[in-house]
Amino acid sequence: MGKRKFDDDQITGILKEHQAGVTVADVCHKHGISEPTFYRWQSLQFRSSGLDTKRMRALEEENQKLKKLLAEAMLSAATLSEMLAKTSNGRN
Repeated sequence: MGKRKFDDDQITGILKEHQAGVTVADVCHKHGISEPTFYRWQSLQFRSSGLDTKRMRALEEENQKLKKLLAEAMLSAATLSEMLAKTSNGRN
């Protein structure tokens, strides 16, 4: 496989040009790519954005679980500290 002519940022820029209203033919001619290449990039971008959304949702759920665990651990630690303080005051 040969070296890529465009990196990911350049491909994203080319796709954004089309979203801004430039025709596919004009974008392809300007950057020297074929229309099938353009449409392949476009489909790959949509596919990867769907994966990003799923991954983001999974990370948010995991973050909520971790926050809950942290809150429970902090509450438990505070309760133990409070109980320890009461018992040590009674001994003095």
